[in-house]
Amino acid sequence: MLWPMFFLALAFCGIAVLGVLAVRVGLEVRRFSRAVGDSSERITRAAENLERAAMPLAARSGRGTDSDGTQGPNET
Repeated sequence: MLWPMFFLALAFCGIAVLGVLAVRVGLEVRRFSRAVGDSSERITRAAENLERAAMPLAARSGRGTDSDGTQGPNET
């Protein structure tokens, strides 16, 4: 009777450890997704700033966007 109780207690401890690890993984995933979202917003702002800063240069060289906001056939 001692061995089955020992293995039952050991199984309970194993499940408890797996539960703690699952909670830690969930918290890290939440933190990582928040960091990815923040980075995405910063990249979007930087791209908008770069586009805004490049507009005068593109206008000077005559290779800006068309009046409807699209690029010409040779621009990529």
